[in-house]
Amino acid sequence: MTPGASLDDYAEIVGRGRIDVLRRLASRLQGLRLVVVNSTRVGGGVAELLSRHVPLFTELGLRVRWEVIVGAPEFFVATKRMHNALQGYPTDLTKSQRDAYVAASRRDAERLGLGDADVVAIHDPQPAPLISFGPKVCPWIWRCHIDASRPFRPVWKFLHEWVRQYDASVFSLSSFTRPLDHPQFLIPPSIDPLSDKNAELGTDEIDRRLAALRIDRSEPLLVQVSRYDRFKNPVGVVRAFRRVRKLDRCRLVLAGGSADDDPEGAEVLREVLDEVDGDPDIDVLALPPDSHRDINALQRAAAIVIQNSTKEGFGLTVTEAMWKGKPVVAGAAGGITLQVHDHRTGFLVHSEEGLAFRLRYLLNRRPLAQAMGREGRELVRYRFLLTRQLRDWLTLLLIVTKRAGNELSIPQK
Repeated sequence: MTPGASLDDYAEIVGRGRIDVLRRLASRLQGLRLVVVNSTRVGGGVAELLSRHVPLFTELGLRVRWEVIVGAPEFFVATKRMHNALQGYPTDLTKSQRDAYVAASRRDAERLGLGDADVVAIHDPQPAPLISFGPKVCPWIWRCHIDASRPFRPVWKFLHEWVRQYDASVFSLSSFTRPLDHPQFLIPPSIDPLSDKNAELGTDEIDRRLAALRIDRSEPLLVQVSRYDRFKNPVGVVRAFRRVRKLDRCRLVLAGGSADDDPEGAEVLREVLDEVDGDPDIDVLALPPDSHRDINALQRAAAIVIQNSTKEGFGLTVTEAMWKGKPVVAGAAGGITLQVHDHRTGFLVHSEEGLAFRLRYLLNRRPLAQAMGREGRELVRYRFLLTRQLRDWLTLLLIVTKRAGNELSIPQK
């Protein structure tokens, strides 16, 4: 977030009325002790979201503590396999991996000391078992950022033993929800328009940053920004690009990085480099977690932004690209379908052949690409900026703490 940015700085973008709504909602939550827990402070969309939300919740008068779990390598191998299994990949956990997962949660519960919270919000599967080992003296919320619509059942059954103990769950889409005995809420993610990754950049800075990255801009750039993850299908992007390049001059940039909780990233990056095999028209970037302005510059320099996901919890890189007025060609997966309205803000595709066709279609229809970019930016302004997500979370906190009136409170179990 821009240094010193406050809620009032967003009024010019979203309107003063939305900021006033946030302050009115927060007036009933003054002093609320909220503890949020996830698996990493750097890398990935969850860490980015929390780094934006925590300071603004604090400005609104909540007392927020952001904690991160710790674990040995075997713990994160287990949680990565769990992540893949929840998205439908048929992989189970070994007994030793299950034991490592539970043992880490037991240690973290003792270390974190969650007994002083008014609400605890747990993000994703990694810290889910904390609820069994910490003092249960307040409402606990489980926030699932994953497409869990068709999980590998043995892993979901294992995780369900903890999830069912929560007072409420939050998902990004209705199709992601699971049969649970407690109330479930829908809160799509969002981006911060004032963050380094999304703030306006001057032409000189864009030129300087791309030159430092050694990006050749002599041809239109096709850009995918994602962690190196098989569900993002970067190898498929390379293959589709080669189909496009047979008929249209362009260049491809794959930009990604790693996260502390993802041990598979280096392996996927090696697979991408093997597929690229030194192709001079493809740039593969492994960026550090703080490369936000570099990513901003890459997206702004792109002719088209790609997000070739086969599974996707939401796809904040899609939101970022649309905010920058770029047309997006993306896999018809998960939260991407909330953002890419086919033929309006971009194109949804289902195969490498479809990706290549739509990329060629837009490369040869520049006015259409520009119109899609304009419509996408306005969709993000209306639905996917962080002020809307803050409003949704404040409303949820009012409900679970019963500060919103009986008519909005969740029922007792």
